[in-house]
Amino acid sequence: MAFSKKFPKTVEGSTYPVWEEITLTKEEEREVEKKCKEENLSLMRECISDAKKILVESGLNEKFQTNVVRLATTLFEKRASHAAFFKESKAKEKFDEKNK
Repeated sequence: MAFSKKFPKTVEGSTYPVWEEITLTKEEEREVEKKCKEENLSLMRECISDAKKILVESGLNEKFQTNVVRLATTLFEKRASHAAFFKESKAKEKFDEKNK
């Protein structure tokens, strides 16, 4: 099922916007998912590195992988953008282009 999102379009002379649905093509959706995956992998590597630094700076033992993984996962969850956000951004970009 293709990703779609509705955006409000201002109509001159009307108080209420018209909601326009934007649907991503399969190719656009795959491209966004690929970009999201690459960014999330990079972000997780960064989170693991940051987690190790935090544990060392805090005087905690960074040798225990459980500590590193738990802290990295927490950082990742806080920082990570999900695929839906990227898809919504792409749909908004298409909407803006269409309604210039």
